[in-house]
Amino acid sequence: MDIPRMGLPDHLTARLSMSEQHELLTRQRGHRRRSVLAAGAAVAAGAVAAGVPANAASATVWQQPAKVPGKLVVPFGRHLAWGPNPRSQVRVGWQVPHTVSRPFLRLGDAPFNLGHKIPAEIRALHSESATIHATDQYYVHASIDGLQPGRTYYYAVGHDGFDPADLTTFGRIDSFTTAPTRHRVPSPFTFTAFGDQGVSYHALGNDGQLAAQDPVFHLHAGDLCYADSNGQGLPADTFDPRTWDQFLAQTEPVAASVPWMAGLGNHDMEALYSPNGYGGQLARWDFPDNGPVQSEGVYSFVYGNVGVISLDPNDVSFEIPANVGYTGGAQTKWLDNRLKWLREQDDVDFVVVFFHHCAYSTTTAHASEGGVRNQWVPLFDKYGVDLVINGHNHIYERADTLKGGKSKKTPIGSTVHPATDGTTYVTAGAAGRSLYAFAVPDSYAGHVNDVDEVPSFVWASGAVKVTESVTWSRVRYTGYSFLAVDVKPADAGRTTTLTLRAVTEAGDEIDRLVIAREAGGRSRSRLNDGAA
Repeated sequence: MDIPRMGLPDHLTARLSMSEQHELLTRQRGHRRRSVLAAGAAVAAGAVAAGVPANAASATVWQQPAKVPGKLVVPFGRHLAWGPNPRSQVRVGWQVPHTVSRPFLRLGDAPFNLGHKIPAEIRALHSESATIHATDQYYVHASIDGLQPGRTYYYAVGHDGFDPADLTTFGRIDSFTTAPTRHRVPSPFTFTAFGDQGVSYHALGNDGQLAAQDPVFHLHAGDLCYADSNGQGLPADTFDPRTWDQFLAQTEPVAASVPWMAGLGNHDMEALYSPNGYGGQLARWDFPDNGPVQSEGVYSFVYGNVGVISLDPNDVSFEIPANVGYTGGAQTKWLDNRLKWLREQDDVDFVVVFFHHCAYSTTTAHASEGGVRNQWVPLFDKYGVDLVINGHNHIYERADTLKGGKSKKTPIGSTVHPATDGTTYVTAGAAGRSLYAFAVPDSYAGHVNDVDEVPSFVWASGAVKVTESVTWSRVRYTGYSFLAVDVKPADAGRTTTLTLRAVTEAGDEIDRLVIAREAGGRSRSRLNDGAA
């Protein structure tokens, strides 16, 4: 089972839910603290009995000062996210290696004009268990509201003693651009997506190629950093929260100026911090706060003519049931309502949904998730979702378009019409972690190997694998890669398109597909930029 165990034995995690694991870890942590305190008291008592002052031994040992001067604490790991409305709301997160006083963000319309100062919030995270050395991390967040659509802003972050506007402690300055207004047809834009990144040279390579696409936002389909080393419950399978420091530093060159929209995967459930396993993620990330209150990492936003939805498949997973049903059905009900709302928006031509577990994949590792197929695929069909992006399987795979369980052959270079052809499902889980395999040869641009039927399986209730033979696996690539989506809006009544490009870490294109619809937007003059 591919789930973080935080040092708990296999026989326990196989039968405990995420909330039960959290309760057990909390009890263990309390026992460890009491043991440490008792040991310290015993040492002190021994010293006194020997006629030595209790503090004599410790007086010779250097200890880090409780407070490091602010000027010596340099922020790192900057990452942006959209608020619920990308036309007017941006969230900025970063990290500091020590606690600081009165953190803030400076904002302006030019690098030399950062006069507006916005207070920030520190979210401290303490990690400690029987297998985790006590670690304190300090995540900082600032909310920027009231921005103007389609405008570029500059920002810098600081705290008492470290002010980026002070030339004596000058800090780095980054920028972002808000989403365009609804009142005009937006200019063409690109967004990118992948899942299962971790920290590696391949992850860095993908980030570099991703930045070259000049995306306006990026979708990360879960299994973000792998602070849990491999999720197998082995002796070497140790959760190391410090991996998050490396991950945020790795992504900063892109995420400091491109909103990095995170989803949650099975490796992102960390039982140490909260009953649902997401307490650590809430310290590190700002998610648009417009999903159901019972869930985390579930949200939606609109950019230009594209509506985007992020889901948490841990809520419906048959394969890894640690959090199955934790929203009590609220997430699926919200999805139904949100899809309906997006389809009612005159200027939203395309709907893109991203999440971790795959609806349709054929790797020999995880293959397809039956919980997703049972609960969400019928809604994707009902509302004509254009594109679904998944991770979980560490490869690139694109299925033929699917509707009502039936596929239509969609070779590389095709143009599809979702209203009649169905939804395009892409697995883009090769962002940086070790790669998986297929039961049949790869098939991609320049190396096409069409196979009539691919042996695979789908997860059913009780973590049971049900074998299936599928005809819809059209493009398969066992290599590091990501998805780039070029969006070409159009005047009302004309053809608007999404062009999907799968790009390798070397910059080679291995797949291309065009999704076309008739553009809406006939009532732009009456649309409200405040609606989200």
